Amino acid sequence: MKIDLPNTTVSKIQKKLVHIREEGGAVALGRVLTLIISTALGHEEEAINAANEASREHPMRVIIVSKNEGDTKSPGRLDAQIRVGSDAGASEVIVLRAYGETATDEESLVTGLLLPDAPVVAWWPQTAPDQPSASALGRIAQRRITDAAAQKDPNGAIEALGRSYVPGDTDFAWTRLTLWRNQLAAALDQPPYEPITAVEVSGASDSPSTILLAAWLQLRLEVPVSVVTSPRATGSSGIHGVKLVRESGTIELERSLVDVATLSMPGQPTHDLSLPRRNLRDCLAEELRRLDPDVLFGDVVKHGVPQLRESIAG
Repeated sequence: MKIDLPNTTVSKIQKKLVHIREEGGAVALGRVLTLIISTALGHEEEAINAANEASREHPMRVIIVSKNEGDTKSPGRLDAQIRVGSDAGASEVIVLRAYGETATDEESLVTGLLLPDAPVVAWWPQTAPDQPSASALGRIAQRRITDAAAQKDPNGAIEALGRSYVPGDTDFAWTRLTLWRNQLAAALDQPPYEPITAVEVSGASDSPSTILLAAWLQLRLEVPVSVVTSPRATGSSGIHGVKLVRESGTIELERSLVDVATLSMPGQPTHDLSLPRRNLRDCLAEELRRLDPDVLFGDVVKHGVPQLRESIAG
């Protein structure tokens, strides 16, 4: 069910939510968090669909704040839409489309709509603020999710996040690495248990996940890591492969197809492993499983990425 509230106020939206619960039985009981999504006008649906899918694992209230950055000439107005039932998964969805001066104070738009005594997560699926924790929505959130791959300069966005990092920050470029990190850790858990002497990570030149994976490996293995990149025009996006060099031979994990990677280890048969590219729903659901700071991500983005840059430059 979708209920449109044109030219409305936050107070009227609150009253309508109460009315919906009383009349239709849609209640906020069982909601575990509030997810605030900041998008550009007209680009809400993909994020809403991902949140609806993730809500089946994490029942929540979803508030979308949609505006055009820098729009100061339009008359101040707030249009809202409330979605419940089949149009909202296991969540309540409140879409706020703000224009003109009304869009300048995001915090006031959402404060009255937050679930009481529930954690707040802020997500910027497109353009993110320079310092998420200092932004209007970031200040009221325990977790702040950005996506460097969606920025104009993906690798620069990761480096900037490292400089401004505050516990609670995270980025989908890191979340997309989970399956890669799991497979590499599993490969190293098998004999022979020899130390790694060198590492090579290959990927697209505009892939922040490639940089984060290389930084994580260098930070954890304490060995030189080289990064081989190729432009989108000559190669696929994202990570292409990893080589771990040790005395008995090289472990190679290479993505041979879109959803399949090939694992080669000395003295063992070659294996094809499922390594799908993760969609927004998968990344969002994983990030919502933990509402405490991701300490490892903090170490990698604050210390690992700068160290990797220094070693590459040297």
